[in-house]
Amino acid sequence: MTSTQPMIQGSVAPGFERVRDAFVENLTRQGDAGASFCAYVDGVEVAHLWGGEARPGVPWTADTLACGAAVGIGVAALVAQRLADQGKLDVDAPVAAYWPEFAAGGKGAITVRMVLGHSAGLPWFPDPELRVRLDRPETLLDNEAILRLIEAAPPVWEPGTQCGYHTTTYGWIVGEIVRRITGKSLGTYLRDEITGPLGAEYWIGLPEAEHHRVAWMSPDPITDTDQFYKFINADTPPGKAMFMSPHRRFGDLIRDGMNHPTFWRVELASRNGVGTARGVARLYAMLASGGELDGVRVVSADSTARHIEVQYDGNDFIWGNPLRVGLGYMRPSASVGMGPHDEAFGHPGFGGAIGFADPVSRVGFAFLPNRMVLALTTDARAETLASALYACLKPSA
Repeated sequence: MTSTQPMIQGSVAPGFERVRDAFVENLTRQGDAGASFCAYVDGVEVAHLWGGEARPGVPWTADTLACGAAVGIGVAALVAQRLADQGKLDVDAPVAAYWPEFAAGGKGAITVRMVLGHSAGLPWFPDPELRVRLDRPETLLDNEAILRLIEAAPPVWEPGTQCGYHTTTYGWIVGEIVRRITGKSLGTYLRDEITGPLGAEYWIGLPEAEHHRVAWMSPDPITDTDQFYKFINADTPPGKAMFMSPHRRFGDLIRDGMNHPTFWRVELASRNGVGTARGVARLYAMLASGGELDGVRVVSADSTARHIEVQYDGNDFIWGNPLRVGLGYMRPSASVGMGPHDEAFGHPGFGGAIGFADPVSRVGFAFLPNRMVLALTTDARAETLASALYACLKPSA
C-alpha cells in the first residue's frame, strides 16, 4: 500500500488540523488496524475522525461501533451521579439499603461510596463451578445467578481499608443498585435518561439490530505469551478480577469473549459498553460543560464536583499500578493521562480506549481503537491525539 491517506475520513474544525495529522500518524506509523476519535471544545465538535478496518476487509465508517471495555465504568459512574443528583441515591448509604440481600457474607457495612471508589473488597467472588467466565459469554447470560454469587460472597479484604480496581464486579454491583432504585436495568436507564436525550450512541447491552456495526477487537500479541500468562491467569489477582478460565490466555478472552455477539448483548458496564467515539465524547462534553449539552441537562455542576473528588490516591491492590479515583471516575495519575489539567476525569479501557472530560479547557475527548495495546499506562495513541488537541487550543505565540 503506497498511501493510507484515503483510509482517513471525517473532519476537523479550522485550526485543528494537527489533530487529523495525529490520527493519520496513529493509523500509519503506530500500527492501528482501525479507530475512531472525537473531541468537543466548549460544547462544539472540533474533530470527528475514523479510519482503517473495523473487521478484516470491512472499512471503519462513521457508524462503526467499538467496545471500549472499562470506558463503561465512567458511564456507569455517570448513571450513579445522576441518581444521586436527583436525591434517589445516597452514596454514603449501605448498598444493602437498596439491595438487602447484598448484606450476606459480612457485607452489610459496604457503602455505595466504597463500591464506586473500588474499596468495597469484592473484586471477585467464589465460583468453584466456574459458572462465570468472561471468555465464555454464554456464562454471562444468567444475571440472577451471578447476583446470587455476589450476595453470598465474603469480602476479599475489610471493606474501606484498601483500594483495588473492581475490574468486572463493578458493573454487576452498580447495575443491580440502579435496578433496585429505578426498576430499570442500567442499560435501559442509560438510554432513557442520558444517551437517548443527548443523542449519544453508547450502549450497555447492545441490541441485536446493531451487532453488524461492531468492530472486532484484535488482541495485543503479548496476551498470548507465557510471560503475560504468569501475570494474568485464573489464579492471580488480576486474572481473578477478569474471571479468566483455567489454562486460558488473555488473548482467548478477546477472541472468544469481546468479539462474540452474546458478549455485546449482556449488560456489564465494566467490561462491554459499545458505542461510537462521538457518543462517548458527547457524554464527556456534557460533563465538561457543567452537566448540560445542546440544551439537555443531565447532572448539575455541583454533583460533578462531588463525584470526581479523589477517594483514593496510591497503588492499586490488585494490579499494582498507581490508581487515583473518584466516585467511579478515574483522575489523572502516573498511569492515566487525560491532558494537561489535574481537574480532568473520565475512564480508560483496557487496550487503549479512553473517554474523559476536562472542565478547565471544556474538552470532551474519546478514542476507540480495535487493535488492543496492553499496558498499565495511557495508550500512546490517545496521548498523541491529546497532545495535538491541546496544542491547537494554545494561543498563537
